[in-house]
Amino acid sequence: MARIVGHAGQHLPLIQVLPPVFLAPVLSSTTKAAAAFSTTSARSHRLAGRRDKNPNRGVSALRRTGLKHSVEMSRQPLPQPVLDPKKRSKVTVDPDHPLWGFFREDKKALSTPEEADAFGRPWAVEELRHKSWEDLHSLWWVCCRERNIVATQEYERKRLKAGYGDAENKERFRVVKQTQKAIKHALTERYYAFEEARRVAVTDHEVDLNAVPGTQAYKPLYSDEALMEEEDPVKQSAAISSA
Repeated sequence: MARIVGHAGQHLPLIQVLPPVFLAPVLSSTTKAAAAFSTTSARSHRLAGRRDKNPNRGVSALRRTGLKHSVEMSRQPLPQPVLDPKKRSKVTVDPDHPLWGFFREDKKALSTPEEADAFGRPWAVEELRHKSWEDLHSLWWVCCRERNIVATQEYERKRLKAGYGDAENKERFRVVKQTQKAIKHALTERYYAFEEARRVAVTDHEVDLNAVPGTQAYKPLYSDEALMEEEDPVKQSAAISSA
């Protein structure tokens, strides 16, 4: 039997030195280290020798990185900016464009301090009660346009850091908003008045709620002449004497 000399000079049997038989396949196989994929700079530098087979690697619309290979449009000349103002083409703008509604009549982005402070008081509910539906409708959209102008000038003032007009802008916005609240108040009163009149008309025999639009819904039982004769004391006394 083969023997191996130990550390103390003892002769040990070979069977006591070798590993067990069931571990033989593991020890005999050669292990291969698998390279992990990584997109970090350190790992990418190690794997620089390998070829990247992804054609879209590095293409990003946000970072403005293009393709790694040339395409058909690569040979087309790119447009160059015109630096000379005299050679630039003049852009024509429609004077009736809807976006002009966000600016004043002079089409300036900002108003002067005198112009920003030139505004009146809000409309009162007592004044709006005498206005027609068309007038209230027009005034409402005038207030909406004014709010758009105020918001546009506020944004432009913050962008340019003008340093003026903030207090006037807030006060103008408050006046416009209070006017819109007064318009809603007046319309709400008319709505309740209409509902009350409709409720009374249901029990009124002289009002036809099913009348065709364009025809008279109020149909009195007595004419105006008959009512005047009943109220005339001379005719009443003559009728009594003749009876």
